[in-house]
Amino acid sequence: MHCRLMFAALLLLATSGCMQAEHPADAVAEHDDSWAVTAWGERYEVFAETDALAAGAGATSNAHVTILDGFAPLVEGAVAVVLRGPGPDQVFRQDRAKRDGIFPVEVQPATEGTYELFFRIDGPAGREEIAAGRVRVGTTASPGGTMTDEEVASGDISFLKEQQWRTAFATAPVAEATLNESLSAPARVTPTAGGEVTLTAAFNASVAPDPWPYPGLDVEKGKTVVRLLPRSGERSLPELQAEVTSLTAEIDAARRRVDRLTELLRVEATSAAELERARAALAGLEARLQSARQGVGSSGGQGTAPDGGTAIAMTAPWSGRVAEVMVTPGETVAAGATLARLVKVRPLWIVMALRPEDAARVEGKPAGLLLRRSGGSGTLEVGPEGMRLVSRAPEVDPRTASINLIVEVDMSASELAIGSSVEAELLLPVERRGIVVPASALVDDSGVFVAYVQNDGESFTRREVRVVARQGERALVEGLRPGERLVTAGGAAIRRSALLSSGAPEGHVH
Repeated sequence: MHCRLMFAALLLLATSGCMQAEHPADAVAEHDDSWAVTAWGERYEVFAETDALAAGAGATSNAHVTILDGFAPLVEGAVAVVLRGPGPDQVFRQDRAKRDGIFPVEVQPATEGTYELFFRIDGPAGREEIAAGRVRVGTTASPGGTMTDEEVASGDISFLKEQQWRTAFATAPVAEATLNESLSAPARVTPTAGGEVTLTAAFNASVAPDPWPYPGLDVEKGKTVVRLLPRSGERSLPELQAEVTSLTAEIDAARRRVDRLTELLRVEATSAAELERARAALAGLEARLQSARQGVGSSGGQGTAPDGGTAIAMTAPWSGRVAEVMVTPGETVAAGATLARLVKVRPLWIVMALRPEDAARVEGKPAGLLLRRSGGSGTLEVGPEGMRLVSRAPEVDPRTASINLIVEVDMSASELAIGSSVEAELLLPVERRGIVVPASALVDDSGVFVAYVQNDGESFTRREVRVVARQGERALVEGLRPGERLVTAGGAAIRRSALLSSGAPEGHVH
């Protein structure tokens, strides 16, 4: 098990507010040899404030234990102080917390000497034994404490465990890593080429009310989106068909009247004028019937509407989703009118507006793409396997003075809305190595980026850093050293504490 160790030997003057309240007349404490140590394991952090160590004498080690996953105090569990040297281990255990996170372990070393110090933690994250360096056990006249190989400067900002546990707080060791060089630009999300189609009416028609599409409806290729009832001029197909039926009946009656009047004229039972008027009425009905039949023929059609009329289905040319409906049920539309718009929802295109000098740097396959949506809803990361470079425009857009770069991503409109604006960061295959930290570790202090380094459990140092590059939620910085313990969440709270420290100091008791 690998863990980072940091030790901070504190003078009694710095810890007497925590120590002397419980041991005002302790013979060992009179020598001002109380000490503190901070050690990190994979699961827990221990910050122990301990009385001076003397063989045969009792000392209290107030162990502040933090569960690193979530940075919460250890509430239930056990903490043991282990002195490991010649002979069997000396183990001193405390099974109950005095308060959340604080376990007062009573330590009474049997013999003088130098020992390796360990803390054995049993808690919800499991058991872990954390090495905490070397300690010396002395005598009552010359007590001992922690032994460090080098002096560690005390931090200039105090931020107590009780404060850490009450806020969103986390730490991690500083380490080197690599970041890809990248290009950032505003971008918009669009369908792919041919991934958008507008359905239009091919003839004058009325829009059938069933079935009825709506935005967001998924449709398969060949499925009906809307249906149209054709119209001839101002008349619909059902109206024309009804007129044909009616005129056919009227024509039959008109023909019988003409035949009857013709016979009556032969016997001089009617006048020639009456017969001519009947023949003219018949001719008018026949002309109207011919026009109605031509209207029905020109309307064509397939399928049958609920009212018995013939309807024409407007179908989806490919599987997609209804993006917009431009008509209402029963609406009369002219030929060429827009009915609905469909889009393909996967994959999508990201159209980046790059500066010309940045666009010239894009060569070969990108290493990835980061997309930041407006409103602070987080960063979407796309790996090289989930994207491809489609094209780079050959000319500069005169409106924006930029060159459009199109990247196709294997994402759905459910993840990234079509038409939305995003900030896109294209990762290039060129890598840079250095100190990489979470962006959450950086605090804007009056226009200067700072980070906070943890010296021991409750002591921190403000460190100005220079941001060399950013990549999503990570940043490449200068001003930190590998192995230091960095505050990755809660730096703003430390800054506020430092600003307030000009007033009365805040302390705590065990």
